[in-house]
Amino acid sequence: MISLLLGLLAALAWGLHDFCVRFVTRKTAALAAFLAVLGTGLPILALLSFGWGDWAAMGGPAYAMAGLAGLGYVLGGVGLYTAFAIGPVKLVAPVLGAFPILSVGWAALQGEAVTVGQWLAVALIVAGVSIVALWAVEEAAAAGQRRQAISWALAGAVGFALTFGLGQAATVAGSALPVQLVARSVAFVALSLILLVLRYDGRVVREHWPTLMLMGALDVLALGAVLAAGPLPRPEFAAAASSVFGLVTILLAWRFLREPMTRGQWGGVVLVFAAMAYLAA
Repeated sequence: MISLLLGLLAALAWGLHDFCVRFVTRKTAALAAFLAVLGTGLPILALLSFGWGDWAAMGGPAYAMAGLAGLGYVLGGVGLYTAFAIGPVKLVAPVLGAFPILSVGWAALQGEAVTVGQWLAVALIVAGVSIVALWAVEEAAAAGQRRQAISWALAGAVGFALTFGLGQAATVAGSALPVQLVARSVAFVALSLILLVLRYDGRVVREHWPTLMLMGALDVLALGAVLAAGPLPRPEFAAAASSVFGLVTILLAWRFLREPMTRGQWGGVVLVFAAMAYLAA
């Protein structure tokens, strides 16, 4: 139950984060915005981890898995930001939101018992998020843009699944806050090198610093919530619950931007929470 609640907290934080992404990436280079989010989150996380983190618990395996989780997060974040910059939410969110299936599969490969009912509940969560996103009212993307958006969204889904699996394993071997700081630092350095090679102009994000700082704090909260579930029973359920961030983003657009919600979309919302109630039980 606690793992699910942590996942829902992550979904709320990432949902608001991605609500902001929709505006920032329209005016700035997506990868520069992602680097800024990683960078603005680092000071917050450093204060928390050096103040309350158990660094004595960190050993070689914990550092290694945390570093790999950071590389996975680069893949996930680049996929997310690039996909949202290219394609509409209704196309991108269902593909990105499929990573819980990979997370539960990872748990099953590690020997965790996953019942048929739990597999079905996870599939229904993914289906519910997809229903809400697919019926969103947005401009259609060109065929080439759709293919690119789907490819980047798939890369993002794989990256997030790797991040959560490796990050939770690192938390079990070490401590949650230090693991997240190591992972985020590795991600920041790796993305900085990528942007250096691509010769991105970081100045394009200057006017959006207040929004990017908020996004950085939300990102720290969301990833920290999922990784904190590592030592708890059924940590993969935290990843499953966090996947509804796309649903949260669309609900925020409905509430604050007056974007319409159809009956089918509300049905998808009910399906998601019914599946979560089953997992909680």
